[in-house]
Amino acid sequence: MTGDAAPASIPHWIGGKPYLGEQSAGDLARSGHVVNPATGGLSAEVPFADPTVVDLAVAGAADAWGSWRHASIAERTRVLFRFRELLHGARDELAAVITAEHGKTRADALGEIARGIDVVEFACGVGDLLRGGFSENASSGVDTYSLRQPLGVVVGITPFNFPAMVPLWMLPLALACGNAFVLKPSEKDPSAALFLAGLLADAGLPDGVFSVVHGDKETVDALLQHELVKAVSFVGSTPVARYVYERGTSLGKRVQALGGAKNHMVVLPDADLEAAADAAVSAGFGSAGERCMAVSVVVAVEPVGDELVARIAERIGTINVGPGDDPASDMGPLVTKAHRDRVASYVAGAAADGARVVVDGRAHARVEAGEGFYLGPTLLDGVRPKMACYTDEIFGPVLSVVRAASYDEAIELVSSSPYGNGAAIFTNDGAAARRFQHEVEAGMVGVNVPIPVPVAYYPFGGWKASLFGDLHAYGRDGVAFYTRGKVVTSRWPDPAGRAGPGRPQLGFR
Repeated sequence: MTGDAAPASIPHWIGGKPYLGEQSAGDLARSGHVVNPATGGLSAEVPFADPTVVDLAVAGAADAWGSWRHASIAERTRVLFRFRELLHGARDELAAVITAEHGKTRADALGEIARGIDVVEFACGVGDLLRGGFSENASSGVDTYSLRQPLGVVVGITPFNFPAMVPLWMLPLALACGNAFVLKPSEKDPSAALFLAGLLADAGLPDGVFSVVHGDKETVDALLQHELVKAVSFVGSTPVARYVYERGTSLGKRVQALGGAKNHMVVLPDADLEAAADAAVSAGFGSAGERCMAVSVVVAVEPVGDELVARIAERIGTINVGPGDDPASDMGPLVTKAHRDRVASYVAGAAADGARVVVDGRAHARVEAGEGFYLGPTLLDGVRPKMACYTDEIFGPVLSVVRAASYDEAIELVSSSPYGNGAAIFTNDGAAARRFQHEVEAGMVGVNVPIPVPVAYYPFGGWKASLFGDLHAYGRDGVAFYTRGKVVTSRWPDPAGRAGPGRPQLGFR
């Protein structure tokens, strides 16, 4: 942007096309700023939908659902196959959109798109996923069978850290099952949602079946309260997840709300320390640590602590921090200045609490240059469970090392966390690994895999304060979430007339 030119305004997507309504770029009643994290420069304004705009989107989705629900499975699948091909072909362009607004590197952006495509491919098999059961002659002349039918208008509320992948966890299965979908993306990086909307339109999805509304809490509340919204899927922080779950379910809606995390990686003395150090660095600092499945705590079971910390610190020195669109960058900036400053405050707090700052990202050259929202990879040692850097979800490039005297102490530490998204163990002992996967209180477990995000045909979801609701994301849980069951019991007239007029059949035989 140059001079006094007004910033571009990012529209909603309603009725199969961009929508700004009466608002103009210079006269937005409620709006947010979209900023390039690598430079700090303002890129665009994003209008926040008020209840009137929300009602327009939801009512339009309900109208479109009236036809879409009756579309054949074959027709829905053809749209998804075309969408998959368009998404794959446009992945470089979409990655650039993500990098410009989120800040993550091109490789990270392409990685999230690839994982999203996995779910689209899974949804293309919806014909098999929606098969019901059939019992012939359950009673004399009576057949019983089950169906799964769409809910209606469903909503997705998604976070800033994966502006393409998380929507793609939701919308392919929701649409494949015959629902209309309204997406409320993060206001920090909303353009990826519009990009997906355009691809769906090009794939032949009928107007109104997919909509995008931007906004804040007022917008979310309007979606939660709308009588035509039947289900809400949410990914974000635990306090907001709890709010969305409690508010939505109190209004009779189906809700799955994925919350925060504090993912632990346990390293046993027999582990391959080279592999463990590599894994800790990639899982802790990839995407600048802004992942709900990032490893934020390494539990070093003694006597490996000193050697493991040294190897991690050595690898941190090779990480190139820079703009996400620079091919030489291994790690980009954080999403906003406020978030960068919040993450940095945890480093200061850890030092004040007695932790040892082995590598201080606040002293990184990019930070000292004062351009963009950078914080270098940070390594803390001697962290104790009472410290804020341990108890809180930092959501940034800060890796804490906690020492444990034994496996038992390590498993107790992991399972005592109020979060239960993911946990990993690094070991060459099969018995220890089997015991860990059985005992650990987490929804996703990695054995020598630091970020155990399941493939698309297994569900994604945590335990405890990391998930509110019974059903996890995608996989068969996703199909169950976006449909409801119906059981039919049928009897047809006997052509031989054995149950004709005047011959009622009482009960089952």
